[in-house]
Amino acid sequence: MGHIKEPKGVDFVIASDPLTEKARKEISEFIRNYTTDVQKKKNKSTTTSKRPKLAHT
Repeated sequence: MGHIKEPKGVDFVIASDPLTEKARKEISEFIRNYTTDVQKKKNKSTTTSKRPKLAHT
């Protein structure tokens, strides 16, 4: 994908509205819950997937 050059007189900078305190808390809670869920799944998969290797004869 190539670089898109801004035409003269056009500014592609996008400014979003500031978050409300409620939205900020909801996003923080979502991220916190997501990361703990991912860590739990990661811990679960590492403890249950270890199987002894069979010796080749």
